[in-house]
Amino acid sequence: MSVQAVLEEIRERPGTGEVIPIIDPSTEEQITEFTDCGPEAIDAAVARAKASAEAGVWSGLPDYERAKVLWRVADLIDENANILAELESLNAGIPPAQAQIITKVGSEWFRYYAGWCTKIDGIARDVNTGGLTGVDSHMHTYTLREPYGVVGLIFPWNGPVFNFCAKLAPALAAGCSSVVKPAEETPLSALVLDRILAEAGVPEGVVNLVNGYGHTAGAAITAHPDVEKVAFTGSTEVGRAIVHASADSNLNKITLELGGKSPVVMFDDANLDLAIPMASFGTFIHSGQACVCGSRIFAQRGIYEQVVEGIANMANLMQLGGPQDEGAMVGPLISQKQLNRVLGYIDQGKSDGVEIVTGGSRLDRKGYFVHPTVVTNVDPDNSRLFQEEIFGPVVTILPFDDEDEAVALANNSTYGLAATTWTNDLGRAHRIAKRLKAGTVGLNCQMQFDHSMPFGGYKQSGWGYESGKAGIETYLQTKIVWAQM
Repeated sequence: MSVQAVLEEIRERPGTGEVIPIIDPSTEEQITEFTDCGPEAIDAAVARAKASAEAGVWSGLPDYERAKVLWRVADLIDENANILAELESLNAGIPPAQAQIITKVGSEWFRYYAGWCTKIDGIARDVNTGGLTGVDSHMHTYTLREPYGVVGLIFPWNGPVFNFCAKLAPALAAGCSSVVKPAEETPLSALVLDRILAEAGVPEGVVNLVNGYGHTAGAAITAHPDVEKVAFTGSTEVGRAIVHASADSNLNKITLELGGKSPVVMFDDANLDLAIPMASFGTFIHSGQACVCGSRIFAQRGIYEQVVEGIANMANLMQLGGPQDEGAMVGPLISQKQLNRVLGYIDQGKSDGVEIVTGGSRLDRKGYFVHPTVVTNVDPDNSRLFQEEIFGPVVTILPFDDEDEAVALANNSTYGLAATTWTNDLGRAHRIAKRLKAGTVGLNCQMQFDHSMPFGGYKQSGWGYESGKAGIETYLQTKIVWAQM
């Protein structure tokens, strides 16, 4: 399948709603368009998923057969890695080398969860109720882990292949049927993945791909009475809307992976030769369009100036460019809307009197590029630059004096997704890890990931966990059975 074939296929997909353009963010040129699928298409997709769930065409297969199919999906993703990476670069502006890595991570989601298909089990024990129920008190009890019938999987534009695989692999391993909606900005790679699923042997009706806006197609999925669970990755604002939709419909279960404003704390004994490059990479990668980006850096006062200078120098060394620009390390923002949002935060900061050490402006060329931006002299209590998720290549750097102040600054956020501490004091590293209010904490490392470890957030950064054992459990319900002995 070629890129051109994908562009034609998305254009030809039927719909009844608004025509949605797909823009290359590195050139601002329209590459194709598609039509919002409309509410009837959502109803039809949910009906197909429900029928497949009730018929057991997937959930009723032997667990080892499901595992074989998921492993085949992984192999086919690897076989199609070049086209997937090319679409990822074209659609999301991701540099080609990074797109290749993302695609490889995507296939490993399916291999990892293929192993879990044969390990879904419950507990069993004999219970003596002491006659409290008025009958024979000797009982045999056990639990069953059963898949939700229909799950809605909704994911964002900042890593289409990664997010597609991260949600669908555990859902399929659990035995669920699904309705899948990629972001309207980046729907292209999902078409290839949908074909891969069919070729690998996922039965028809088990995975149902739909396309449209979040406020149309996404909202219809979350409010649908036959959708038993929704898994969403995106902004906290939209996460709240999904919670309200669930409350107003059938109280479907929800998993939310939401925003972040992740702190990076550097003590004066840190290895700055490692900490400064890693912190720079961890905040400017993908133009800061990752929920775990370390967008707030705190440096102990003795090294503060050195850290500011070091991060600014790294920012100036990072070459911006599109997929065709050789040596590009940082791509564009996803859209004009996101560009306006990021520049708006920077302009607001300037009005508030922050110091722009470097960056702070748009790149003078076509494409939604913003120079990596380093900001100091920020009010941690009142500055939007400090408190709100910008989702752009902007980092604030503030000094601190001692451990307590560092923790207070780091935790001064409504978010709690990730955090990092750099120090050579092992005891301090573990003390800080316990005090930081974040779902993931890195000690002398940043942006680490493995499929086997759970991932989720504290506070307004989400509900529930993805990846690892927790990732499959979120798609399973527990049934308790009591048997009279």
